[in-house]
Amino acid sequence: MSGLLRRYPWHELATLTPARVALGRVGDSLPTEAVLAFDVARALARDAVHTPLDFAQFASRLANVGHAPVLQVRSRCADRQVYLQRPDLGRRLAADSLPILRTHAASYDLVVIIADGLSAIAVERHALTLLTSLLPRLEGLSIGPTVLAEQGRVALGDEIGALLGATLGLILLGERPGLTAPDSLGAYLTHSPRVGCIDAQRNCVSNIRPQGLQPKEAAERLAWLIKAALARGLTGIGLRDESRCGATPTTVLLR
Repeated sequence: MSGLLRRYPWHELATLTPARVALGRVGDSLPTEAVLAFDVARALARDAVHTPLDFAQFASRLANVGHAPVLQVRSRCADRQVYLQRPDLGRRLAADSLPILRTHAASYDLVVIIADGLSAIAVERHALTLLTSLLPRLEGLSIGPTVLAEQGRVALGDEIGALLGATLGLILLGERPGLTAPDSLGAYLTHSPRVGCIDAQRNCVSNIRPQGLQPKEAAERLAWLIKAALARGLTGIGLRDESRCGATPTTVLLR
């Protein structure tokens, strides 16, 4: 877009946002450069949705940096096409995954689940960086095995957390790609995870990527939310992120 920015006097608008503004025009059409840039962004978004995550390799990477044991499970979606067409199946575990989790059931403060979601690229690029920054901030908590979930939606973490006996379930997964962010990672925290939880019962930290919310800052927010959720016994609309206001996680809010 550098050539366009030099040619059009309103280019300052484009320097303030990654959104497609102040693109200029040629007759009744957009400049060729802008059209081609749009086509590239669309292709990157489609690739993010359809590129599979190499779970075996990712499990090896996790184990190599001390995140063990690592359990691998899958949702009821047989493939990517089913995943995209049947969101409900991505929210429940396949039958052969249940015994894997039951074998490791205990009483944990936190279980971390990593799912491919709608952008395996986001998981590949940012999930391990986020975890490496987050876990040292949770010293003293009982943390269960890391779970890798294939073809998983957000709510899949509820069933996983319940089977493992976790007080909190934290699921990291790739968010729906946009035309400016094909690699955005989302983190969803749920207290007392169980099948049937709704989004109002979760806290979300989204757009985790170097060009959005830096993984280190996301880790700081998540650590605060995790400690506050354990102290107050809830997540969701009753728990606001006050990490940047100087509040301690154990502060009791007046409602």
